[in-house]
Amino acid sequence: MKFDKELDARGLNCPLPILRTKKALSDMTGAQILRVVTTDPGSVKDFDAFARQTGNKLLASAQANNEFEFFIERV
Repeated sequence: MKFDKELDARGLNCPLPILRTKKALSDMTGAQILRVVTTDPGSVKDFDAFARQTGNKLLASAQANNEFEFFIERV
């Protein structure tokens, strides 16, 4: 998937991936896409809840090799 900005949150545990995502999204404009990569298994639930609470769109998520990838559209 095409994205405008990338955030590497590998090695960080909750709540740091979400906090860094929130900061990264605040620097972006509407309709831009942020790619986030984490290693925290709890981030799957966290990013789903984050999208619902903030109104940003979780476009896709995937897991491979103990890493989790999220694509979030800034609304």
